[in-house]
Amino acid sequence: MELHTQEGLLTTSPSGTAPPRVLVATAVPVERDAVARAFDGTPSRVPLPAATLARLLPHPGGAEYDLLAAGVGPGLAAASTAGALTAAALRGTPYDLVVSAGIGGGFLPDAPPASLVLAEEITAADLGAETDGAGGPGADGTPGFLPVTDLGFGTVTHLPPAALVRRAAEATGARTGTVLTVSTVTGTARRAAELRARHPRALAEAMEGFGVAEAAAAHRTPVLEIRAVSNPVGPRDRAAWRIGDALAALTVAFGKLAPVLESWNPHDDRTDRD
Repeated sequence: MELHTQEGLLTTSPSGTAPPRVLVATAVPVERDAVARAFDGTPSRVPLPAATLARLLPHPGGAEYDLLAAGVGPGLAAASTAGALTAAALRGTPYDLVVSAGIGGGFLPDAPPASLVLAEEITAADLGAETDGAGGPGADGTPGFLPVTDLGFGTVTHLPPAALVRRAAEATGARTGTVLTVSTVTGTARRAAELRARHPRALAEAMEGFGVAEAAAAHRTPVLEIRAVSNPVGPRDRAAWRIGDALAALTVAFGKLAPVLESWNPHDDRTDRD
């Protein structure tokens, strides 16, 4: 394995025939622990300068998994994930895949509570500008919205490897579509409708996926996002939340997902990030 510097980015050469190394980034420890329950053994603690990894025992399939509670929101998730990726690259043991995982809100009726969603697109839903010119306002007087790409900057969407998404969906029974990343969780029916109108293929929203994907892109590492739905996107009805069921679904999903990740060849299906 060699380290390369290209266009200001720290990148790695392919890791050859070595078992795949997978970094799983969740927001909070309870999600990290739900993922860990899909595997045998007790994770060991690996301290990093700004975070602590939970390292699982090598899986029978040969894969190595590090679990990271990266923090809530896209900013902290990006910083923590980037730190873990950089530390691994500098040790000469880069990751082959990053998985953003956890619970999230689902858009009814397509993604009900306790269902699973895999991202075909990881999209920042509120990265841009409100406007009363082009792009809005709507007929009801709500402001319009322009994504940051329409302003001439950055990106708003990352694409996980399509073949990997298909195989993972077949194994887990997850629905596939767009997973939105938001900095403010949706709490009204009106905003839910606005998001679905702007993103017709959206199935779920969460707060970390785009940040994790940005960090992975900087390291030229493929990314996957999987969400177990804990509540409908819209009005915050805590009585209807099914967090326990969603965490249990996340555990079951990773038990089915692991063989897919271990048999996937990233060099045959690597998303082009150039």
